[in-house]
Parts: sequence; structure tokens; C-alpha cells
Amino acid sequence: MIPRLAKMELSARLVDITTLDTDAIVNAANESLAPGGGVCGAIHRAAGPELARACAAIGHCPTGEARVTPGFRLPARYVIHAVGPVWRGGGEGEPELLASAYRSALRLAAEHGLRSVAFPAISTGIYGYPLKPATEVAVRAVREFEEPDSAVKLVVFACFGPEVEREYRAALGR
Repeated sequence: MIPRLAKMELSARLVDITTLDTDAIVNAANESLAPGGGVCGAIHRAAGPELARACAAIGHCPTGEARVTPGFRLPARYVIHAVGPVWRGGGEGEPELLASAYRSALRLAAEHGLRSVAFPAISTGIYGYPLKPATEVAVRAVREFEEPDSAVKLVVFACFGPEVEREYRAALGR
């Protein structure tokens, strides 16, 4: 009999993602990996100017993909920069691109042997992705992530407000 690997633990927490002491936090990044507003700006401010320099050295990340940098001044050792889609009504591949951003981030975490990862609600801020469908895509993509021998055992959905936390808790309960 082949032993079964422990499944990932998923949770939703009302918390400032920049304060989490996980192996990695995920940045809701733009394609140029430049400091922005919202969670991206908060992560860049907390990590210090070294993060912007590391991102500039990488240069570009297409929508649906992710890149990794050190966490610099953050409690997290790494920042995984995942680029979600801008919402254009749902008919331009947004759900697939959003799921791909989550899977790409998890793949990078697994490749780096990371055990814990915290995600923000990617694309739900300035990119305008509606919260409920975004949380459903996020939870489904994380649950369906399967990498043999993946080190990732804990995924935290870091929620910036009570409404976001409620939506993630509801999606996790389905």
C-alpha cells in the first residue's frame, strides 16, 4: 500500500498579509512587477526598496504567471508575485487566468520547498474582479493543486476586510 501524503490545510484569516510569518506571501502583482497600490503597494512598502530592485531585475511577468523574490524586510522569507487578470466581464478568459496565477504561485512555492503560503484576494482590488467568483476560483485552484511530494502544507487566504473573510470562509465551506 502506498502511503497518502497529508493534504494541505486551507484557512481564511482577517489579517494584514505583510505581518504573516509564512514561508512566502503572494503579491497581487502587475505585469511590470512595479510597486502599485493596494496589497502590492503595502507589500513593497513593508519589504523595503530592495523588493522593487529585485522585481526590476526580473522585468516582466505575464498575466496568469508568477515570479519569486526574497522577502527582504518582511517576516516571510519570499514574495511570490502572481499576476491576475483585469476583469472585463468574464468572457475573456479571466477565470482561467486567475486560476493559473494561483497554480503558478503554488508551483513556485513547491519548487522552493516552501511549506506555508499566504494569498491575498488576487485581482479583486483595482483589477475589478468580483469578489465571490474570485474566491471560488481561488479556493478551487488551490484545492486542485497537485504536485507529487509538494512541501506546501498550509495555505492562508489573507483577507483585508470582513466581507472578504466571509466570502473565503463560505468558499472553503463548499
